[in-house]
Amino acid sequence: MENYRSRTERKQAEQKKQRPRKRGRSMMKKIVLIMLLIMTIGMFSGVAAFAWMIKDAPPLDETLLRDPLASIVYDVNGQKVVELGQQKRIYVSYNDIPKVLEEAVLATEDARFYKHHGFDIVRFFGAVLANIREGFGAEGGSTITQQVVKLSFLTPEKTLKRKVQELWLAIRLEQKYSKHEILEMYLNKIYYSNRAYGVAKAAETYFGKSDLSQLTLPEAALLAGIPQSPNNYNPFTHPEAAEKRRNTVLSLMAKHGFISKEEAEEAKKVPVQSLLTENKQQSDIPYDSFIDQVIDEVTEKTGLDVFTAGLQIYTTLDPNAQSYVEELLNSDEVIRTNKADFQAGIALVDTKTGEIRALGGGRKKEEGVTFGFNYATDTRKQPGSTIKPIVDYGPAIEYLKWSTYHQLKDEPYQYSDGTPIKNWDGKYEGQMSMRTALARSRNIPALKALQEVGLERAKQFANKLGMGFEEMHEAYAVGGVDKGVSPLQMAGAYSAFGNGGIYIEPHAVKKVVFPDGTEMDLRPEPKVAMKDYTAFMITDMLKTVVQSGTGTAANVPGLHIAGKTGTTNYDEKDRRKYGLSKGAVPDSWFVGYTPNYTAAIWTGFSKKSSEAYLSKYEQQYAKQLFKRVISHVDDGSGGDFKQPKSVVQLAVKKGTNPPKLANEHTPKSEITYEYFVRGYEEPTEVAEDKPEVVEPVKDLRAQYDPATQTISLSWSYTIDPEKDVSFEVRQTVDGRKPTVIAKTKDSQLTVDAKEGSVYLFEVYAVAADGTTSAPTTALVQIPKKEPEQPTENETPGQPGNGESPETPTNPTEPNPNNPGTPTNPTEPNPNNPGTPTNPTNPTNPNNNSSTNSSGTNNQQRNGNNDGATNRQ
Repeated sequence: MENYRSRTERKQAEQKKQRPRKRGRSMMKKIVLIMLLIMTIGMFSGVAAFAWMIKDAPPLDETLLRDPLASIVYDVNGQKVVELGQQKRIYVSYNDIPKVLEEAVLATEDARFYKHHGFDIVRFFGAVLANIREGFGAEGGSTITQQVVKLSFLTPEKTLKRKVQELWLAIRLEQKYSKHEILEMYLNKIYYSNRAYGVAKAAETYFGKSDLSQLTLPEAALLAGIPQSPNNYNPFTHPEAAEKRRNTVLSLMAKHGFISKEEAEEAKKVPVQSLLTENKQQSDIPYDSFIDQVIDEVTEKTGLDVFTAGLQIYTTLDPNAQSYVEELLNSDEVIRTNKADFQAGIALVDTKTGEIRALGGGRKKEEGVTFGFNYATDTRKQPGSTIKPIVDYGPAIEYLKWSTYHQLKDEPYQYSDGTPIKNWDGKYEGQMSMRTALARSRNIPALKALQEVGLERAKQFANKLGMGFEEMHEAYAVGGVDKGVSPLQMAGAYSAFGNGGIYIEPHAVKKVVFPDGTEMDLRPEPKVAMKDYTAFMITDMLKTVVQSGTGTAANVPGLHIAGKTGTTNYDEKDRRKYGLSKGAVPDSWFVGYTPNYTAAIWTGFSKKSSEAYLSKYEQQYAKQLFKRVISHVDDGSGGDFKQPKSVVQLAVKKGTNPPKLANEHTPKSEITYEYFVRGYEEPTEVAEDKPEVVEPVKDLRAQYDPATQTISLSWSYTIDPEKDVSFEVRQTVDGRKPTVIAKTKDSQLTVDAKEGSVYLFEVYAVAADGTTSAPTTALVQIPKKEPEQPTENETPGQPGNGESPETPTNPTEPNPNNPGTPTNPTEPNPNNPGTPTNPTNPTNPNNNSSTNSSGTNNQQRNGNNDGATNRQ
């Protein structure tokens, strides 16, 4: 206890102790007041912002909730194509919705539907946690009421203002309509893919059931799962994904107590494909394969029902190209087969923009049936060798900077697990360039390229081109893609090669205009998928495929085309099942492009059978279809593909490894022009080729036959098997300018002759590099025909008795003393050393044969003319 000297001292001490507490309480009060002020300002600001955001929210128009507004589709020229929304729809009331379907939908979309008033804060945060625990898409955050509002009144733009308006309208909708009415609106509006709008239409489309009360638990769960991503969960086209989603719905139903865990597990055992009916849709919509893609894109990107949303949809459709593609597929112009299951798919894309110009979804469809299976977009087939630029050689150039000359060895080889790999012809061709390996579609070099690049980098490269591979195996190197690809995917990937490495996802819709006049651009953003040198070098190698490789049947004169062929084979299990031979081919592809257009063609069968194989002739259909489509749409205005500065072209001597530059003496037949990434793998060493000496021909003879008025030439030559030698024959008539009359590998020739003329022949031996020998010559003079003798009463030259024979100003008459030599010969021009000034041993006109002239004696007369004037 403290002692104080006075009461005053004690009072002062007590006051000192109390002052800090008072100051502390005062500070706390200030903080509380400030927080209350901020909260008040925030509340008023929030209310003001909320009021501002909802002030122009659309009214709750009941006609938009129940009555559909048709959407209009326009082509690339802005012309109306079709009006969507005139089709019959099946509307179902709440009383016709079975409990199992309602519970499946509520468990998936809004389990607390009957407990909230339009917006469910518990549902919102619960969905966030579920997506974190179970993966994206496990549960949605919006209530069913919000989804009805979004589908009926609002644009799909993702802004805070739109979300606030959605919340406001959802609360108002709950005030005006009952829960059963709102659920009824939802189930009749929602999109189920495959052109099925509303749950009743979906049940009929997928299960062939017009009565919803007949739906089973697995069927109801399947339908409830589709709307989360309609096109990706379409059970016709993606049965595996649809089944996985169906099973998620069953788990949610068990979680929320609608069914037991045992019931869920039992329903999961039912395969989705066993539930499905035949995929058919009845309609009279034109260009249905293309419009099918349009509807998918608009639905996927806006979430709206195109049949009820009243949209103006501006597409990339070229009606002329679309009509031609449909005509090709549905006629016998190219495809002439009586195999009922034979099908084809065509995707035509603008190389520079990625805009889809035409889609051929199948051939000879059943009359009146449209929106069926689309072989241009829905089919998933193994691509065969068309995948090689995407997973093998493209990545090799991109990451390893290989040149088009990079050497690979085609030899007996195995996959990493020891499984042998073979080429399509069962042969091995040894060392070759990457260009040659691609042009000849050799499998073993392709696998080696993939192995050197690595599976992960190859997958990364392919996915930048829209392949969507979840994994990568070595079998992908030669087209053994597990889930297959579609023609549209392949067209998109190849167009990036033709577009300098820029990938633009193929798309059919440019923009949509909403009923209120607002627009939404649906064009995808361009993405850099590879370096420009990769795109150009792959393109140049693919040009070789078309010019001299496996794709020559697809070539169009006048167009610069790059492309690749591809075929597939049955595995051993299917061969045994259907009794097919080892070489049976079920699919044939051709994917190619010009600077203007890219087209991917698949031909094959709708199902496997003992007849589902392509004959050698039928394997050509894909190339022939490509040739006709490109010829029809491309006028060549795009020119050739432009070489980037990152690439350099060099003349390389064939077979050298490492590569050596060709020199001026390297034979042309041994030179290849290849591209290198500037600064990488560029050869500096020069080949040591020396000038080739070409021996002249021997024993040249020229024989005139007066009966046929022709001269027969013949000569001999010792052929070196290691040299490719041909012969060039030049002719000089009456001293005029010599002309080349033949280039041949034969050692004889027959030419027409004119009486009274002098013929000088020169024969050169020409090597493969263009080097020529000295000429060997022969001279032949053709005799003139003797004039007819006058009759008894005629005197030559007398008037009235006939005309006097013409006498040339400078006649070339035989010398009576030497019949084989002309008196006044027409001498060749001394400036043309190819013709001798003083020919020796002319042909005797009396025996019509020539004496041989040696090329050796004529070598000095060549002067500066080495015989290469007309070299090729």
